[in-house]
Amino acid sequence: MTYTVIARCQDSGRIGLGIATYSIAVGGYCPFFMGNEVVLSTQAFANPALGPLALESLGRNSAPSKVILDLAVSDPGFDYRQVGIINLSGDVGMHTGINCRTWAGHEVGEGFAVFGNVLKSGDVVSAMGEAYRKSGEVDLAERLLVTLEAGKRAGGQANSEGLPLPEKSAALIVKGNDIIKNIDLRIDLHEDAVTELQRVYKTYVSYLEYYELRARHPQKTPAQDVWVKQSLLEK
Repeated sequence: MTYTVIARCQDSGRIGLGIATYSIAVGGYCPFFMGNEVVLSTQAFANPALGPLALESLGRNSAPSKVILDLAVSDPGFDYRQVGIINLSGDVGMHTGINCRTWAGHEVGEGFAVFGNVLKSGDVVSAMGEAYRKSGEVDLAERLLVTLEAGKRAGGQANSEGLPLPEKSAALIVKGNDIIKNIDLRIDLHEDAVTELQRVYKTYVSYLEYYELRARHPQKTPAQDVWVKQSLLEK
């Protein structure tokens, strides 16, 4: 009962993931990164042990599609899993097991993949794919958030009776060559995790200038409360 977008930004060379689910603490459970070169999510009847196995396979320079085959051999329950992988080249490996609870499926585009399970319908994934493609002029983190919001608006998750399931947790993770500018935001338990993730991101972005100053020029960095007051006065 999860929907996810993984992507590689052609302009910035960054990779990232946006994920939302009815389960709690998804940010610490489903996503895995190999440095700033590969991102993957293992979900549906989630088996976090697949993450390290996938990274080990990727470490042997296996293509994402080959990694999927390696996982299938290693995991007897692979037909219950959903796994998506993307690397810096924009190559995608994607698997939606035949035993994932409906609706489950995925869409692969140029440099991205959107996928989910226990969704209201295939419209959720379609809306996510369209949102990602249409948001090409904005920063990767914002594209991922726009894509999650599109999934939510298209119906998001639904139970066996077709009734909506709220997003209890969500995460936004973006990585690149400059570790100072990496983003790792998680909502572990909330009544509307996608909306809360957007709020936290907006607040976090307003602090990025300070965090970069602190890292690169500590001798010029005021105390954080002083900087916050100055920033408020400048607005």
